[in-house]
Amino acid sequence: MHRVVTEVTQRIEARSRDTRSAYLARMDAARHAGAGRAKLSCANWAHAFAAEDGADKLRMMDPAAPNIAIVSAYNDMLSAHQPFERFPALIKAAAHAAGGTAQFAGGVPAMCDGVTQGRPGMELSLFSRDVIAMATAVALTHDAFDGALCLGICDKIVPGLLMGALAFGHLPVIFVPGGPMTSGLSNAEKAKVRAAYAEGKASREELLASEMAAYHGPGTCTFYGTANSNQMLMEMMGLHLPGAAFVHPNTPLRDALTAAAAERAIAIGPNRQDYTPLGRIIDAKAVVNGVVGLLATGGSTNHTLHLVAIARAAGIELTWDDFGDLSAVTPLLARVYPNGGADVNHFHAAGGMAVVVRELLDAGLAHDDVLTVAGPGLRRYQQEPVLDGGQLVWRGGAAASLDTNILRPVNDPFDAEGGIRLLTGNLGRAVIKTSAVKPEHRRITAPAKVFNDQDDLLAAFQAGALTGDFIAVVRFQGPKANGMPELHNLTPTLGVLLDRGQKVALVTDGRMSGASGKTPAAIHVTPEALDGGALAYVRDGDIISLDAETGGLSIGVDPAALRRRAPAVHPQPQFGYGRELFAHMRRAAGPADAGASVLF
Repeated sequence: MHRVVTEVTQRIEARSRDTRSAYLARMDAARHAGAGRAKLSCANWAHAFAAEDGADKLRMMDPAAPNIAIVSAYNDMLSAHQPFERFPALIKAAAHAAGGTAQFAGGVPAMCDGVTQGRPGMELSLFSRDVIAMATAVALTHDAFDGALCLGICDKIVPGLLMGALAFGHLPVIFVPGGPMTSGLSNAEKAKVRAAYAEGKASREELLASEMAAYHGPGTCTFYGTANSNQMLMEMMGLHLPGAAFVHPNTPLRDALTAAAAERAIAIGPNRQDYTPLGRIIDAKAVVNGVVGLLATGGSTNHTLHLVAIARAAGIELTWDDFGDLSAVTPLLARVYPNGGADVNHFHAAGGMAVVVRELLDAGLAHDDVLTVAGPGLRRYQQEPVLDGGQLVWRGGAAASLDTNILRPVNDPFDAEGGIRLLTGNLGRAVIKTSAVKPEHRRITAPAKVFNDQDDLLAAFQAGALTGDFIAVVRFQGPKANGMPELHNLTPTLGVLLDRGQKVALVTDGRMSGASGKTPAAIHVTPEALDGGALAYVRDGDIISLDAETGGLSIGVDPAALRRRAPAVHPQPQFGYGRELFAHMRRAAGPADAGASVLF
């Protein structure tokens, strides 16, 4: 093992000793209490399977017969989740054939950040993760199950499902993806049309035609944003069947993997020789594997929030300093849009997760001695699934990259360090995604242009007011202020200014999308402006320095003088689009570096 990976893992374990021990004690107590249906009264249990057909009803009368929960984020609005409509029937048939049963235990909400970008509904997005966690708990709290299958892919949905499922960590839980859509219009062409539209050089009709050519069918959007970073994480953390992440929906192989997940959930259930509870899979080593995988592939900055919250759900204390130290020794192995021209289908064809896992393990950057839903050892994820005579089997994945423009070995990476770095200074702590930012743009010292809302920045651009070099400060975008929306809507505008030769950057207590691009962006600044952070005191013209190479984020104003200023006033409370229903969550939200959660 690499020395730094070992040191970070050991300090996480030491820091988490008490909270992790308490968590495992709760999970062990739940396991030894036995399956809930064996404790239910006859009337309680009869309610649980009254609607089942005859064969399954007879089987469910046997308290020893395994019963698997299906918790799904299916809806028609998300192209990634639309294929889940077919999954329950596949799962139920497979569970029955394996000697068990499966029930649709509950649905969880699943909003599409692609639809709500730049709209008021985006202010519900991050908190939807915690709502999903609670909805998952509601689905499983009937205590009638020996395991669970979680059906989800996109941004807040997989983290929320996992956080909720960890409250039932005595159960085996397998995550079941739907796969990416087939490749459409290239990401590079799509970005060109977006930039042209931002400058008024393309019509709305041209923009819509471009977007429809890119997002054209069922499956996950093909860029490497949060949704596909989720799928990478589920493999690195051992919660998918090996190689399940990037198989297209509505194909025989995808259906076979879905059925196999049901069979495997029964095989690793309580009272089975291979019993593998979720709470034992997600330990400090699995969390480190997830962080390293994120860094090595240039994944979404949203996971500097989500992984912290997921770890806390398992009694593990992960910090941004851990991200920073691991990033310093983790090479960047993948270039997938927005970090390159390829999409996730190209990444998968070039060797995908099998190559990433092999490279990281061989370099001692990931832990092999972990539990996974496929069995002990992360090496199992060097395999890939195939159909052989109609039967699902696993074979060795690619031994090396098949396209080094997309995927590279550890000894010849795209960058010596990972794609996410920690920034600290008198403006607070933040993270920056550097994997898509050219080295010449990673350092900037320039006067601030301050905005309290992203729409104000866009209006300034349309008015021609964003001239010269500057750092845009967009504040009151943190979890307490307005739910910490993504500000991806600013990406084309800032990119246009960068292309014009201006030196520009973004500093915000909000988020950017997993599709964060070429403009340097110090995001998740904490403390946030509404919570006493320095951003509330910044004024137009203040000189700000952002240095992603040294990890600095500072303002050239004496700290005492800065604090003598009157803080900016937070805009009016949010109403409409359901935002008023989330006021209590804004008040309760923790800081970004603690996961920005209301739960932990």
